[in-house]
Order: sequence, then C-alpha cells, then structure tokens
Amino acid sequence: MLAEDTLEAYLKAGRIASEVRGEARRIVQEGVPLIDICSRVEESIRSKGGRPAFPCNVDVNEIAAHYSSPIGDVERVPSAALVKIDLGAQVDGYVADTATTVSLNPALEAMVRGVEEALSRAVANIRPGVKTGDIGGVVEKAIQGYGFRPISNLSGHQMTRYVLHTGKSIPNVSGMGFERVSEGDVYAVEPFLTNREARGRVVSDERKVFIHRFHKEKRLRSPLCKELLSVIRSEFRSLPFSKRWLVGVLPPEELDEAFEELVREKCVVGYPVLVEETGQTVAQAEHTVIVTKDGCVVTTR
Repeated sequence: MLAEDTLEAYLKAGRIASEVRGEARRIVQEGVPLIDICSRVEESIRSKGGRPAFPCNVDVNEIAAHYSSPIGDVERVPSAALVKIDLGAQVDGYVADTATTVSLNPALEAMVRGVEEALSRAVANIRPGVKTGDIGGVVEKAIQGYGFRPISNLSGHQMTRYVLHTGKSIPNVSGMGFERVSEGDVYAVEPFLTNREARGRVVSDERKVFIHRFHKEKRLRSPLCKELLSVIRSEFRSLPFSKRWLVGVLPPEELDEAFEELVREKCVVGYPVLVEETGQTVAQAEHTVIVTKDGCVVTTR
C-alpha cells in the first residue's frame, strides 16, 4: 500500500478536484467564454492549496478531449451543447484527475446518465487481480445498455507522481487489456460514449494543439529558449501545461517565438484536440481511484 504521506497527498488532491468539479458544473452556461471556465477552474484549484495537474479541458459536443483555451480564445459555450469539463489537481506531484459532463439540452441527458453509470460500474469492479480488460467489458456493457457506443480508442490510465499517463491502461471496451490491477495502483478511470450510429473512435485535429508537456533537453542557441525551457521544467516537470501559464515569463512576441522554437526542436510536445471521427457528440465521466486490498478508494467522489 502507499506510504501515509503519499496517501494523504492523493486524498487532498482528490478533495480539491471534487470540490472544483462541482463549481465547474455550475458555471457552464450558454454564452460563457471557454477561457473563463478554464481560468476559474485552474485558479480555484490553486486557491484550495493544490496546483493544476494539467490545463482544464472544456470539450464541447464532438470534441472528446484536449481542448483547453489558448491565449485570447474567443470561443463560447454554444446553445444546447454537451460540455465535458476534465480537470486535475496535484499536491506535491500526486494527481487527482476527474471529469464531468454538463448537458444544456434535455435530449442529451441520457448520454450523461449512461456515462456516469458506466463509471460507477467500472469503479465497483476494481480490485487487486482483476484484468483491466474485464473492467473494459463492464464499461462497454453498461454503455450499450443505455443504447450508446463506447469510444474504443480512449482509455483510463495509471498515474504516478508527476506522471499523468504511465503503465497500465483501463479500456472502455471488451477484448482489450490483459494486465492485472495491483494493490497500490492509482488510476484515472474515464468512460467515453457516443451515439450508436457513430464510428466510436476519436481522431486528432493536428491544427489545434493547446496543451503541451516537457519532452527532452536539447542544446539551444537562443538564451530566451533556454530560459523558457528552464521555467517549464521547474514549474511543471513532466505534467502537461498551457501556454497561458507562461504569460509574463517573456514579453508576448518573445514568448511566441521562443515557444515555437521549443516545439520545432521537440523540447516540448503537444496533445492535439481529439474529436469523434464521425462528428457525433461525446460524453465523459471520470474518477481517480487508489486500489486497496479489498477494492478501491475513490479520491474524487
């Protein structure tokens, strides 16, 4: 099992993330700027004694993941939308990752109920020794029971200190995943569903990359690039970050130029926005769990 101080950090991060998730649900309304949601979520995490583990995602309709407002974003919540809020808090590098879906269209409420039921059943089946693929089968069955289709190429993920995606994955479909869950593992469990007639897969929109992480050191000629990369490494380590968080490190034009060079040199790498392949609406729900001797503890409930 985890050391006492490690467990307490995970639990504190989970409490913060849970509180902020509730706040986020209340601020999702038609016409609200997406950048306001991102900023308010991230600032609330900081005000409660944590730090954002990654930029707040505000994923609307067919966007499944990785939309976090860039600098100067003018996008707003559209009418009758299905909005996913995916947020993370970290305490000393120990992460709580959670997500919720807000429906502004009564006709889409069944998608929210279906994905939440899938998450609940997945969590109930996590215990030492169970195969990750068996959990995926539970998720798929729950989603199909509501008349929807799981997103087959998205999955939950194991987490360790300062690392958001590592080790084992928890699929959202059967027939994938043959590793076994172990006591002390920490997972973000996150079902995604879409309409039955959809392809049920996501594809990358390479034109839209708003989240990055440190990838590698490289000999850089520009002092500004060296300074910016040093800040990124010290502030975020290997966790994802937003360019919005670097405003003020360098003057705007110098920031743009230095950041673009870091991307070209692959010192930092990006997470493209992910959209459902056939343009169908997607719903998501997510909790972080710590596997215990007899089951699991949900840190973000």
